[in-house]
Amino acid sequence: MFNNLQDKLDKAFKVLKGHGKITEINVAETLKEVRRALLDADVNFKTAKEFTNRLKEKAFGRDVLTSLKPSQLMVKIAQEELTALMGGETAELDYSGSPGIILMSGLQGSGKTTFSGKLANYLKTQKGKKPLLVACDIYRPAAIDQLHVLGEALAIEVYSERENKNPVSISSNAIAYARSNGFNVVIIDTAGRLAVDEQMMTEIADVKNAINPTETLFVVDSMTGQDAVNTAASFNERLNFDGVVLTKLDGDTRGGAALSIKSVVNKPIKFIGTGEKMDAIDVFHPNRMADRILGMGDVISLVERAQMQFDEEEAKKLQKKIRKNTFDFNDFIGQIQQIQKMGNMKDLLGMIPGMGKTLKNVDIDDDAFKGIESIIQSMTNAERTTPELIDNSRKKRIARGSGKSLEDVNKLLKQFQETKKMMKLMSNKQNMKSLMKSMGGMKN
Repeated sequence: MFNNLQDKLDKAFKVLKGHGKITEINVAETLKEVRRALLDADVNFKTAKEFTNRLKEKAFGRDVLTSLKPSQLMVKIAQEELTALMGGETAELDYSGSPGIILMSGLQGSGKTTFSGKLANYLKTQKGKKPLLVACDIYRPAAIDQLHVLGEALAIEVYSERENKNPVSISSNAIAYARSNGFNVVIIDTAGRLAVDEQMMTEIADVKNAINPTETLFVVDSMTGQDAVNTAASFNERLNFDGVVLTKLDGDTRGGAALSIKSVVNKPIKFIGTGEKMDAIDVFHPNRMADRILGMGDVISLVERAQMQFDEEEAKKLQKKIRKNTFDFNDFIGQIQQIQKMGNMKDLLGMIPGMGKTLKNVDIDDDAFKGIESIIQSMTNAERTTPELIDNSRKKRIARGSGKSLEDVNKLLKQFQETKKMMKLMSNKQNMKSLMKSMGGMKN
């Protein structure tokens, strides 16, 4: 996410390294590089110009503290300005009402139908709501089918009227159905087009006027860059939507849409899509995104993702097993599966401060855990619970069953034993105190 922009901004701020203070001469080159980086990321030209002007104004108006170097001060100012550029504060979703009504809009192919499913799942699992998905795309039967498939996978009901070709009628009927059947949020997936046209705009405007939604969201593919911003402006003129959803931010996006859209249409980004899975949805936090763009990581979002997969009862059971030294391969594979649910591995590691630059040219395969899983699944239940049973003949059988080499099996067994020892050590408070004390006494 934003790797190219991150590299170019890092290069821009390095220009100031070695300088004792900020001057018009040394800051001019930095700002030139910053503007070039933003334009290369497909940021709106006017937005890029205004951003660098504000950086310059703030840089000269700010004293360089003795604890900061000029390059560090510029990064600090850039973080503040990037946060402001993307909206400043986190914008909340309004799903109040009886029921709350959320109208989805956007072009075909933007990920609108998929995001409708993700949003319904988010409201159900994170907010305790009972959502109803509504298939209101009267032109594409495949879109109706897609929503029904998503709803079935998520155990969320989908309302559709395949023979009805009036989206206003369908949405009104769906809301009445929701009221009489205990649904407290209605998410209406509307038709998209390959390009903005008058028929499309009139149709969705009619739907909005008829149902008076509590929230109207515009869904846009972030990989389309500046085109996404132009499309958003066209939709906003007719719909006056409440917020933006950026999809496919896990891809090779340049970042122009995320950085430009708030300043151009003056509407906040509310959610971002970070993957294909149904839980790959994040509330958009401008300050956290600014940190990530500048290579500072995003530990808070990483912790939040972990908490979403965290089961308190299971954690207590696991802690007891670690203390008793009975942690086995069933527990091991369970932990791996929890990590996988958190999302794209490179994206997760990029949330750790400093790791983004380290991983820049590293290819991390999300299927890397599959080899480990296949080895564990090729073990018998007795072998998984009592790894000490695994002798050479068993290792050979496990290798054949998993399609892996004997070396891979030995490597996993060794890693497991080392992990088990470390967990045992960390579970003992006295051991941890001794460890920290010895680390404190080390030099360099």
